[in-house]
Order: sequence, then C-alpha cells, then structure tokens
Amino acid sequence: MKHLALAVTVAALFTSISANAEIYQWKDENGKTVMSDKPPIGTTYSKRKNEAAVPAENTAPQKTTADRELDFRKRQQESREAADKSLKEQAATADKKENCANARRYLESLESGERIALRDDKGERYFMEDEQRKQEIAKARQNSQAACK
Repeated sequence: MKHLALAVTVAALFTSISANAEIYQWKDENGKTVMSDKPPIGTTYSKRKNEAAVPAENTAPQKTTADRELDFRKRQQESREAADKSLKEQAATADKKENCANARRYLESLESGERIALRDDKGERYFMEDEQRKQEIAKARQNSQAACK
C-alpha cells in the first residue's frame, strides 16, 4: 500500500513538473522548425507557452456565486415565459380550429336543404324561409372563410 501511495505521489510530481516546463522553438541550419524543452546554444529562439499548463489569456473572469445564481434565475424565468407563450399559442390554435369546424358545420346544415327551426323574440318556433336561408348561407360562407384562414 505504501508503494502505491509513493508511486502516485511521484507520478503527480512528474506531471506537475512537465506542465510547468518551458518550450523553445527555433529554426536549425537546414530551415526546419525545432521545438524542445531545452534552449539551443548559439542561436536565437522564442519561448512558447505550454498550452496545457497556462490558461487562455482571453478567458472571462470567474463569475461570483451571486452572478451565477442571478443568471440561472434569469434563464428559468425566460424558460417559463417561453413555455407560457407556447401554451397560449396552442390554445389559440385549438380555438381557431374549433371555430372553423363550427362555421363549416353550420354552413353544411344550411346547404343540406333540411328545414331549420328558429325561435322568435316571444320564444315561439318558426321555420327559416328560402330567402332567409340564402342570406344565412352567404353569411355562413363569409364566416367560414374568415374562421378557416
């Protein structure tokens, strides 16, 4: 068990040393680009940053817990608003379909030729006359077209 702990410690030590290693880059006498962890002798070189060890320079600063919580709550609110909007749109679509179906059924009943009974102001029943039926059919067609757009 002690050997395992020692091996893990040594591996972690080598990993951290290699992560902090500097990388040098230069062109040799043949014009080839050479990269090494040791600087060349007698030539000019440039240091390269170890991308694995050094974080990117353009990263945004860390947000505080309060900022992250505020962002989270804002995303939740936007999600709820989007869901509410979606439900309202679905309800409006369902109402539109129902109104269209009702308008078409009424038009079909008028065009079927069956006698249609109505009630007057006194509550007495009377049958629709042919001229009145033609006017109702015209109105029903307009209503059906408007409701079924």
